[in-house]
Amino acid sequence: MARDYVPQNPAQYRFFMENLISHVDAHVGVDPPLWPLVPYDRFETLLSRFAAFKTAHDRHMASPTQANRTARDEAKAASVSELRGFVNQFLRFPPVTNSDRVEMGIPNHDTIRTDHTVVTEKVDYVIHLRNIRELLIDFWIQGESHKAKPQGYDGAVIIWGILDAPPASTEDLMHHSMASRTPFSLHFEETERGKTVYIAAAWQNERGIIGQWSEFKNAIVP
Repeated sequence: MARDYVPQNPAQYRFFMENLISHVDAHVGVDPPLWPLVPYDRFETLLSRFAAFKTAHDRHMASPTQANRTARDEAKAASVSELRGFVNQFLRFPPVTNSDRVEMGIPNHDTIRTDHTVVTEKVDYVIHLRNIRELLIDFWIQGESHKAKPQGYDGAVIIWGILDAPPASTEDLMHHSMASRTPFSLHFEETERGKTVYIAAAWQNERGIIGQWSEFKNAIVP
């Protein structure tokens, strides 16, 4: 089994995260951002979860009681969960490079031995209205009855954009996320309610190769 890149030791995790956050901030915390597809609000969420862990870690270091240890471990678990989602959704794509991932301590997929050089599977999906300002993308392999992603794949890349007219190409859809499992939620701002969002999806394998894009589908932001 491959070694998990996230350190288990709290002190080592803190060092790992401080390095990763510094590298991300140097690319998204500038104007204009060097990684424009990384949403800054999600980076702020990552910072917030990590800050909560650091506070709990410092408290445990100063007073190593069982209660403080439990609080530290819970804060670390929340921080790690946010980190894994952030990495898989935003740091697996260009313009983030293999060198960037090495600097951040994130393993590159091309170090995994695989023969998957071509993605032949296609994504099919339906859009559900879930909550106010939220749409649910329920996706699967086109032509299959199950909803498991192709074996060894990262998941589906979902791209979307709010437009006044149907997109001419996938380049018109400026937002993207990696959906490692189905269903996947898209969240919107209050000002976007009532507008039309256009969506497309494609599978991505463990080498970072993206397959054919699906047809465009659309929905009204609830």
